Amino acid sequence: MKGGVNVKKRNLTGRTPTFSSPVLICLVPLALFSLIIVSLIILHIKVEGIVSRTKTVAGHNLDPTPWHPFPPLNLKQSIIDDDDDESRPWWGLFPQVATSPILHCSYLLTCPTIIPSPSFNSSSSSSSPPSCLPLFQWIHQDLYPWSLSRISFSTLMQARKHAAFRVVISSGRLYVDFYYACVQSRSMFTIWGLLQLLRRYPGMIPDVDLMFDCMDKPIIRSDDFSPSTTWPPPPLFRYCTTKDHLDIPFPDWSFWGWPEVNIAPWDEEFRSIKLGSQELNWKKKSRTAYWKGNPDVQSPIRTKLLSCNNSKTWGAQIMRQDWAKEARAGFKQSKLANQCNYRYKIYAEGYAWSVSIKYIIACGSLSLIIHPQYKDFLSRGLMPRKNYWPISPTNLCPSIKFAVDWGNEHPLEAEAIGKGGQDFMQNLNMERVYEYMYHLIVEYSKLQDFKPTPPSSAQEMCEDSILCFADQKQRHFLKRSSASPSSSLPCTLPAPDHHLIERWIQEEEKIIGDQEKLETT
Repeated sequence: MKGGVNVKKRNLTGRTPTFSSPVLICLVPLALFSLIIVSLIILHIKVEGIVSRTKTVAGHNLDPTPWHPFPPLNLKQSIIDDDDDESRPWWGLFPQVATSPILHCSYLLTCPTIIPSPSFNSSSSSSSPPSCLPLFQWIHQDLYPWSLSRISFSTLMQARKHAAFRVVISSGRLYVDFYYACVQSRSMFTIWGLLQLLRRYPGMIPDVDLMFDCMDKPIIRSDDFSPSTTWPPPPLFRYCTTKDHLDIPFPDWSFWGWPEVNIAPWDEEFRSIKLGSQELNWKKKSRTAYWKGNPDVQSPIRTKLLSCNNSKTWGAQIMRQDWAKEARAGFKQSKLANQCNYRYKIYAEGYAWSVSIKYIIACGSLSLIIHPQYKDFLSRGLMPRKNYWPISPTNLCPSIKFAVDWGNEHPLEAEAIGKGGQDFMQNLNMERVYEYMYHLIVEYSKLQDFKPTPPSSAQEMCEDSILCFADQKQRHFLKRSSASPSSSLPCTLPAPDHHLIERWIQEEEKIIGDQEKLETT
């Protein structure tokens, strides 16, 4: 201090000193790194929470249906391997995102906003489309319980406890609310089929809200409902029904392919089967009845069928199909087109109805159908002695033997019935399947007295989101079954004719009854 004045001490350079400590230099990046780590941990926890709550078309976070338990799906959170994509998206740089197909496919993928227009001009058509196949008459019969009462929102929600998922179509877009897992890839291929329907008839599918169960056995018993007690019944879509149930039959998932057993989409599989059926003419085909399938599905009739495995005594060859073993061998022994070298092919129900019925009839052999309890949408159009030969379930082996002996004694008639079945299946190509789906949904939508609105828990589904969740083999099958917009209007659905349905049922019962009498005399 000089003269009472405080003079700052300066360094030799005349500059104010700075504190550039090495410790401080290290602390700043360390703090930033810690902040990033904490943020990533928080992000990880939040992402894990989202992933663990999101239900998907592949079955993530879904329990098997309680009314038909099956082993839970083995789903791994692995990096999405799309062999059609040469480059990874930017979120692949973040491991938690890249390893979660749930996050990728449910939240980072957006569905197209543009809905394509029809490829035809309905107003310029000079004539009405041709009439639908006769079996379409069953659409009116299936929906008859709601024709007077209509379907309220509360009636729809009564079906929720029996459904695996809920489908809402709104303004041409499809939303799904998942409740339970479906066995194998049934839900994936069923929803894909609905998306192909929207693609087939763009802008023509009405807003609709429906409940769907993807398991085998129908559950809405007609005896549990009547106008004087409980009415209307809950509307529930599924793959089959019976005369004692009110479940609404819908084309099953395998029309778009069944990758687990290597069965191609329907049009492709039918062409292959028909070609295989032509390798041998009728005279050269084996003179025995043939069945190959899985008897271990809680099916009394298939268990009973095993006792008929004697070509000399019963004229039948019964083969056990081990699908797990077949998958390991590359499905070399299960190709359906190679099973048409028999004059007679047997259809036996499994746990309920079986998708195998359409492949058996497609062979053009004389189909020996063991009188079924369950029927899908197409089998109700079949007529005994015209499209197939009825087999008695109570007199099984002798009934098979009778059919084989009759066919070998009347080869021309047997071949004609077999061809009648094959022709029926050829007429039921995917164009007809989409027409059936279209009219069923249109007629169903007319019965709803509320505006279909997707719930907040529903996810929008589109082709990209389905393909995103699919594994490599599933994607291969899905893409092979992709539809193109129709160049014409769907067929014309005839007016309801319940008397016609009654005549069909009576005719079928009479033919089967006469057949059983003939076998026992």
